[in-house]
Amino acid sequence: MLLRGQSILRVLTLFATVVTLSSCATWYQRSQQFQASVTAGDFGQAQKIIEKSKKESKGKNRFLYFANAGWLNRMTGDADTSNYWLNQADLYVEDYQKNLGAEALALVINPNVKPYAPEDPEKVMVNFYKALNFAEEGNMEAALVEARRVNIRLQELNDKYKKKKNRYSNDAFAHLLMGLLYEASNDHNNAFIAYRNALEVYDSLYTPQFGIKAPLQLKQDLLRSAWLNGFNDELQHLEKKLNTSYEHQPLGDNGQVVFIWENGFGPVKDEWSINFSVIRGSGGMVTFQSSELGISFPFFLTDLGSGSSSLTDLDFIRVAFPQYLIRKPLYSTATLQNSKSTARLEKVQDISHLLVKSLRDRMVREMANSLLRLAAKKSLEAVARDQDKTLGFLFSIFNALTEQADTRNWQTLPAEIFYTRMVLPAGKQTLLFTASDKNGQSQTQSIKVNIRKGRTTFVSFRSLESGFPSPVPASMQ
Repeated sequence: MLLRGQSILRVLTLFATVVTLSSCATWYQRSQQFQASVTAGDFGQAQKIIEKSKKESKGKNRFLYFANAGWLNRMTGDADTSNYWLNQADLYVEDYQKNLGAEALALVINPNVKPYAPEDPEKVMVNFYKALNFAEEGNMEAALVEARRVNIRLQELNDKYKKKKNRYSNDAFAHLLMGLLYEASNDHNNAFIAYRNALEVYDSLYTPQFGIKAPLQLKQDLLRSAWLNGFNDELQHLEKKLNTSYEHQPLGDNGQVVFIWENGFGPVKDEWSINFSVIRGSGGMVTFQSSELGISFPFFLTDLGSGSSSLTDLDFIRVAFPQYLIRKPLYSTATLQNSKSTARLEKVQDISHLLVKSLRDRMVREMANSLLRLAAKKSLEAVARDQDKTLGFLFSIFNALTEQADTRNWQTLPAEIFYTRMVLPAGKQTLLFTASDKNGQSQTQSIKVNIRKGRTTFVSFRSLESGFPSPVPASMQ
């Protein structure tokens, strides 16, 4: 006899679906208190929260603990402690190996049981922050060590993706940063090479894939390094190629500031899923229902026989995949000003765009892993159902409830990075940094710097204002 018709089965189906969906809290939701504190600029509260979760430093999410602790101490001005935690993150990346036991467990539960494998851009950003910490302290030798390690990591990325489709096979901003550090250390030959590499990556990769053109400041930096090296033929070639000219201006008694602006917060990972409830009816009727998609379609399988339906004839199928949600920065442009001149900051990195397309490039692999996990779960369920229909039914619920995508990611990264260079008189200077939104509303911050004759001073500033997580816009697809 049917279980009071299809109505009761639909209620049970809906109940199971609701339970399944409510159990799938993302990493962003689980770390909401920390995210709210850092977004509001309450770093003291964020520090308390991260201290309470120190056990994470030995668990499967330890990279994220290390990276967040490194970033947080950087924001509070403690560069030494920041680099300690960033070093831990760096060592984790170097030593990361797949755990075969965790991999097997992930096949029957979900990928969240595995140690977190950082995204490629996240790996590079660890070295970026370490280099910037050292540069801001004036320790160019240590900063260059990190710059060289960035170069090694980029070479590893190139080797990794030689035969695979992946748009993040190189990093233009990383090359640009190396050039800035080399030039600040008076290593003009390596600065020229790094600037030239950066220009090539902007032209060949960043412009077509991410819509970021080579900054005008980079072109001037490249021309200046060619002049300083005495590469006269190369200088003429570049002037013609870039459709510009270069006139060298000696620093004299002046110094320089390289100003780096980190804007907003990068994306957060969410999940999307396909959920079906399968109802096996009498006479070979099978009904697939998805309350999420709002569809229901029946069909007949003649080999099911003509038995009656019961609760144990319910079957739940759920497969989940990761996706990014964007936190759009409030500000879109910025300037740096002193009493005599104004410099416009230019975008050099779009981390949100980069992460979105990196995930999309490997989505085929993500789908394959998710379907492999589904197949493994359904195989175990089939074995259980053959032995006991009730046990098989419980397996079906368990499989649906535990199916989740890996939504972990480094969520304190900026959405975008901009930079400019300004020549200033030696001594203590007060600069005005002004960030503006698309409606013309702006915010100005006074920034004090100490400029040394003939030297380069690195300064960075972070704007925290961002919108709530929202779907990826078409421009990033």
